[in-house]
Amino acid sequence: MARSPGGSGRSPRERERGRDRERDEESELTDKLVTINRVAKVVKGGRRFAFAAIVVVGDHRGRVGHGAGKAREVPEAIRKATEAAKRGLIRVPLRDGRTLHHDVKGRFGAGKVTLRAAPAGTGIIAGGPMRAVFETLGVKDIVAKSVGTSNPHNMIKATFVALQQLNSPRMVANRRGKKVGDLLGRRDDSAAEAAA
Repeated sequence: MARSPGGSGRSPRERERGRDRERDEESELTDKLVTINRVAKVVKGGRRFAFAAIVVVGDHRGRVGHGAGKAREVPEAIRKATEAAKRGLIRVPLRDGRTLHHDVKGRFGAGKVTLRAAPAGTGIIAGGPMRAVFETLGVKDIVAKSVGTSNPHNMIKATFVALQQLNSPRMVANRRGKKVGDLLGRRDDSAAEAAA
């Protein structure tokens, strides 16, 4: 079968299938506008306005990304931010598809956040920018606290720093060369010893 001269080694049909798959993944993503900031530049003829937008994108199943965009018009700034967020998606391991596996802290600049796993029925207890991240991520139960700055840029980046530190039991087991049951069994034994 003749290959295309592009050098990618894939036939046109395979490339088309890849594009279809990317379109399907993008159609599953939902975006949430976190904030819009308007800035004015004073020039000879008056003021010239520009807009900066922050958008969070996620698939409600453990993938989330954030992006910022600037433009002279609001829709263009949102479009740029959404594209940037789609380019920077990360995968976050979730316990039972509803909460985090363990508590974690994150810091970016002056923004400090603490994320805590919560029992079922707790809901999302978090401030504005962090709430948008958890809703698009698919987390249903979490307690989050932000200390320091309330700047949405730093809060979101600190939240992403924290989310990237999360480990699932399977990831830890693979790193240690053990079985998941060994790790979880040890936790149950230590809890029983503490109770006794």
